[in-house]
Amino acid sequence: MTAARPLALAAIVLLAGGAATGFAWIGLANTAGREPGPQPAYPVLQTYPGVVVIENLDYGSAAGGILLDVCLPDSDPASAATTLSPQNLPRAAVVSVHGGSWRQGDKSDLSWRNVCEWLASEGFVAASINYRLAPSAPFPAAIEDLRKAVRWLREDEQIERFDIDPERIGALGGSAGGNLVAQLGLEGEGALTVGSRVAAVVELSGPIDLTVSGFTLGGVDSTFRQIQLDYLGCTSYTDCPQALDASPLYDVDKTDPPMFVGHSVDEFIPIEQSDALVAALRNSGVDTTYVTVEGALHSIAMLDEDTRLRIGGWLRVKLAA
Repeated sequence: MTAARPLALAAIVLLAGGAATGFAWIGLANTAGREPGPQPAYPVLQTYPGVVVIENLDYGSAAGGILLDVCLPDSDPASAATTLSPQNLPRAAVVSVHGGSWRQGDKSDLSWRNVCEWLASEGFVAASINYRLAPSAPFPAAIEDLRKAVRWLREDEQIERFDIDPERIGALGGSAGGNLVAQLGLEGEGALTVGSRVAAVVELSGPIDLTVSGFTLGGVDSTFRQIQLDYLGCTSYTDCPQALDASPLYDVDKTDPPMFVGHSVDEFIPIEQSDALVAALRNSGVDTTYVTVEGALHSIAMLDEDTRLRIGGWLRVKLAA
């Protein structure tokens, strides 16, 4: 892995009551009547100087101006990243999906750009995507964009340009992005190497059951229930059939890809949501790794050095040639 250099903590200080430019929306403790506040995604961010970032590529979203960035591994033959693909085989790719309650966040946020570069430093072609946001573009707009991004990576032009193996594509997302990559991975059946199917999923702190039944999984905060309704395009849960369609918990079957699920014990999204997903996956015989973290860190805030190393190693094994 490319050597990482810590950035000074002073560079990521947030002003009280407001978000510094470039930070992802990530929730901490569940505080009644308030939305989760913006926080820095890492205690210490790191840079990856050998990674090449190609910004603002059009992957064909149904809306104009919805783009993605590609982060490429270090091209130096001496670097560890370029030796992760044995016998110079095409490289595995990972789609990175930002959080933001389905209504904000951006691939260019400092924290999510860091995730893209970190994945590239692990030897993957990382595609960090923007997607249409609620409430102006409610469900299923975001998941349609994810499907399109995976299909785009499998096009001949991208395979050749970025040296991608189209049969080895995974996805990683946190918070709302965790919900989306879980849905992407669990929907459909059959081969994981074609269309919009993916071969491995890393899901961090994602809401998994958006139906009324999900309220019993740890007690979903009333404020977040409204956020879910806005995403779903519903005025109430009594008439919202799309809540079921947007809930990955109900799409599990034995053909689903391996999943790495991460969740903090006391965070904003109740851990019972991940407990239920992991139980369903294991009951169906799906290869599942479940990591719980003490405290209230949400989504990619959990990605300390040890967790990054663990996820990177897991992805290399699951996306092996």
